Amino acid sequence: QVRLVESGGGLVQTGGSLRLSCEISGRTVNALTVAWFRQAPGKEREFVAAIRRFGGGTYYSDSVKGRFTMSRENAKNTVTLEMNNLIPEDTAVYHCAAGESIILSSIRGDQHYANWGQGTRVTVSS
Repeated sequence: QVRLVESGGGLVQTGGSLRLSCEISGRTVNALTVAWFRQAPGKEREFVAAIRRFGGGTYYSDSVKGRFTMSRENAKNTVTLEMNNLIPEDTAVYHCAAGESIILSSIRGDQHYANWGQGTRVTVSS
């Protein structure tokens, strides 16, 4: 069974940076499509970024493109989300999610991911 554990959240001022990590067990990270989703208070969960399995590329939402970078660390079986130039609108609980056979057109849909972490809270103050 695939298990995901997020870490790295916290409180930061506008313009600051945070680095989130998602440690994966039960499956090799390179064999998974892994995504970050976030959910702000009172809002629906939204797609942030995804990295496809077997070197299939990295994809971002328009709201974070150019500020966030997602990468995979195969030796640590971990994915990271480097978040720069944070703004208050980035405040949310960030969840890591993983799946296997997710086609490109489906990577932004949370319903396609079978495995989820508990989340880590990010708060950006103005």
